[in-house]
Amino acid sequence: MNYDLAHALAKQINESAEVREYQRLKEIVEESETTRALLKEYKRLQMMVQMAAMSGQSLPGDDMSRFQSISSLLYGGTDTSAFLLSEMRLQQALADIYNIIAKAAGMQLDLPGLE
Repeated sequence: MNYDLAHALAKQINESAEVREYQRLKEIVEESETTRALLKEYKRLQMMVQMAAMSGQSLPGDDMSRFQSISSLLYGGTDTSAFLLSEMRLQQALADIYNIIAKAAGMQLDLPGLE
């Protein structure tokens, strides 16, 4: 196994436009303590929604309502919306890279969004 190539890939990822944009937007949204708290709660609730969906259940009404309210607040803001979309693009790029590497190792990943 050549870890030098892995480190070179990590360096290229770190220097990519996607990572630079993500980091720039992250700095902007984290300037506000309120926004930081909303993002933390949004991600917590998002994880709960995903876990409930994977187990064939739904999130309790209060939590779903809170998730939708926080989502509306965050996606209504220019900076927070740009940050969340940037984060999604970066996560998708990293998932694509992982999928390429896993296929090279002969692993079959059955993850949503990875063909």
